[in-house]
Amino acid sequence: METVRVIRTVREMHRVADRMRENGFRIGLVPTMGYLHGGHASLIRQIGRVTDRTVVSVFVNPAQFGPGEDFETYPRDFERDKAIVQAGGGTLVYAPSTSEMYPDGYATYLEVERLADHLCGASRPGHFRGVATVVTKLFAAVKPHVTILGQKDAQQAGIVRRLVRDLNLDVDILIAPTVREVDGLAKSSRNRYLTPCQRRRATVIYTALQEGRELVLNGERRASVVIDAMNRRVRRCPDLGVDYIAAVDAENFRPVEAFGARVLLAAAVRCGQSRLIDNIVVETEGQPVQELR
Repeated sequence: METVRVIRTVREMHRVADRMRENGFRIGLVPTMGYLHGGHASLIRQIGRVTDRTVVSVFVNPAQFGPGEDFETYPRDFERDKAIVQAGGGTLVYAPSTSEMYPDGYATYLEVERLADHLCGASRPGHFRGVATVVTKLFAAVKPHVTILGQKDAQQAGIVRRLVRDLNLDVDILIAPTVREVDGLAKSSRNRYLTPCQRRRATVIYTALQEGRELVLNGERRASVVIDAMNRRVRRCPDLGVDYIAAVDAENFRPVEAFGARVLLAAAVRCGQSRLIDNIVVETEGQPVQELR
């Protein structure tokens, strides 16, 4: 098996993307910040089923980190990333440098209004501005027909969908179910920050979300009651700090007072050095969304 190809510059990525399109290949993009794990591997495999060529971007985007956040210490292991891309059937890795993405004098950023006002947007000002900007730049370089995002980053996925719609970009967006460890913890590159004790305690996030879902499916329609129950569950666990626990509309991410047909239960919890996010979509009509283990 040939080693997966690595592309470092926008100019080369343009040339390769144009050639793939000229040859009639359908291009898929898996945007990542590297330090790939089983969730990313699942995305690579899934998009490979509907495309001819899979590009995995590996770029730790400084524009989506705020002051005091973990940009400098964010885990990086490029050789491991390449191996995971290759094992998953990826075609190439697009790994530009920071200076390639944001050269001297760079001054253009994108804002997606309203969708970014709540949840992670409220606690991480400017985060989604950085996300919207880098995703648009990746689309411009890779020229994908399809991109795939994970449900764990539900707000980010919603913002990218809105971005594509509002700017009339010719990219299909696939949303893949959250991939979890056996004990329910959502797979995340930041899980590596956790000590063994913190790792065990972090499973309470998913437990709390499940408890909230059960309350809703059993007929509770008051969001405040469900949120209080999830909060109590998390706060019983030592050393966990709640950033937010919320019930929001699954499409616009605005808080709800009473549950409708489709609601997102979402949590961001600080555990040691890690800020861990997770969510569950609750459908009161029909079955809840199934998640991958």
